[in-house]
Amino acid sequence: MSAIIGYYAHHQGEGHRQRAVSLARQAPERFVLLGTGLNQRHADPTLRAIDLPDDRPDGVSEFAAGRPAAGTAALHYDPQRLQGVRDRVALITAFIARERPALMVVDVSVEIAMLSRLASTPTVYVRLSGSRRDPAHMEAFRAAGALISPFAEALEAEDTPDWIRAKTHYLAPRATTGLAPGHGVLVVRGAGGSPLPLSTVAAAATAAPKIRWTVAGPVTRDADPPDNVELLGWVEDVERRIAEAEIVVGGAGDGLVERVLAAGKPFVCIPEDRPHGEQVAKGAALARAGAAVVLKTWPDPEAWPEILEEARSTRPRATLCGGGPEAAARWLLDLADEGPVRS
Repeated sequence: MSAIIGYYAHHQGEGHRQRAVSLARQAPERFVLLGTGLNQRHADPTLRAIDLPDDRPDGVSEFAAGRPAAGTAALHYDPQRLQGVRDRVALITAFIARERPALMVVDVSVEIAMLSRLASTPTVYVRLSGSRRDPAHMEAFRAAGALISPFAEALEAEDTPDWIRAKTHYLAPRATTGLAPGHGVLVVRGAGGSPLPLSTVAAAATAAPKIRWTVAGPVTRDADPPDNVELLGWVEDVERRIAEAEIVVGGAGDGLVERVLAAGKPFVCIPEDRPHGEQVAKGAALARAGAAVVLKTWPDPEAWPEILEEARSTRPRATLCGGGPEAAARWLLDLADEGPVRS
């Protein structure tokens, strides 16, 4: 029997889990997912998953990512004397000892990547956008047998070192075919940040009253929506909603960017504040590629008609799409079956 692949998915936001699930579904018998809340958040019964204790002191706070841990530049997060951290480390190393995975895909955590290496397991590290030249990230990149990035190479940061590029496999989304042009504006808000104030959408919709505005994701009810605004809340069929829309408005999270590029939809991208400037960097890359109208902040209401008209003239380029999760899963399986992977 072929060796399995462990896939650690971080629990900040939904992008890591969604990426893990999309890859694991390509070969359910070969992947085992590890992460916090995997069995509670949109569980897929066809996939093996090991639920890990939360590593936050209160289980709800946002992570203080982007800053080195106290006293060392080699780690990002190392809370002391926290039982949840001790328990999750024990479960991960027990899984490695018991299952002997050929690879550990780490999406993302410098600490889990180094733990896997210490447990004699090759790692494939998921490398995101943004400024990640700090010592902890760089050592995780060096220690990995390979790197994977959830975007096309054409969206790579211009200052990325050649050795990192050479080590990276780019997971570009597969283009969807046969989609209708769509109608209206879809505003998407992910789970990794704060809710979107309803008042901002209401003002934009009032400035463009002939357009139907639909909002998917969490919102703060600080205003009453006008008649041309529909609030969906959290949805599981966001791909279908994107396919039905004419224009998509949202941040620069990997999951949303992948879906918009795959669907070939006009995109108004408003990057959100994230550690390491991740979304700002992705937005800048989309702007360079001519694949989106990229804004620094949510614009004044009267600017929206012109912004939407500008967005209609943009389309993702063919170089921004590729083989999708199917190709990435095949690459990981081939890597696992080749034998030892060394950095």
